[in-house]
Amino acid sequence: MWLTIFWRPRTIWLPLVLGFFICGPLTVSSFAAGKQIGFIDIQKAVSSTKEWKTSFNKFKLEFTKEKKRINAREKKIKKMLEELNKQSFVLDPELKRKKEDRLRKEKIAFERYVQDQNAEFSKKEKEMTQKILRKMMDVIKKIGKEKSYTMILEQKVVLYHDKGNDLTKIATRTYDRTNK
Repeated sequence: MWLTIFWRPRTIWLPLVLGFFICGPLTVSSFAAGKQIGFIDIQKAVSSTKEWKTSFNKFKLEFTKEKKRINAREKKIKKMLEELNKQSFVLDPELKRKKEDRLRKEKIAFERYVQDQNAEFSKKEKEMTQKILRKMMDVIKKIGKEKSYTMILEQKVVLYHDKGNDLTKIATRTYDRTNK
């Protein structure tokens, strides 16, 4: 009895598996006949657009300014630490404790500020990318319809494809024309 329960599922699966291996390639080849499949590197397409380059340059400029402010605050904290270390032997214990507390609070505030700024810049970059990506998806759909593609796939998920079906540059040019 144990043997028959164990064996039954195998007898059901064996024809299915064999059928897949025998008929599977026939199905794929019949699907591919007359169908057009395109490929796109979506990250490259988005980052090659004029809008992305302009937005990213503004973003980078803002980031550089913020980085300078952060460096200035960091130098201020280092200077406070150096002064405290130099004066620590001659300072009154109460005054030393107050300066150490002030330094600790300044350091904590600085670390929070840096974390907040990192989160803010990350959010801005994501929003900027999502905005352009949404528009790019519309462009890709338009290209697919106009050129009668059955499907357009992301290059990164495909092991091999014919470079003749790469739509990355076409998508970027089309995006730039439609989003001036």
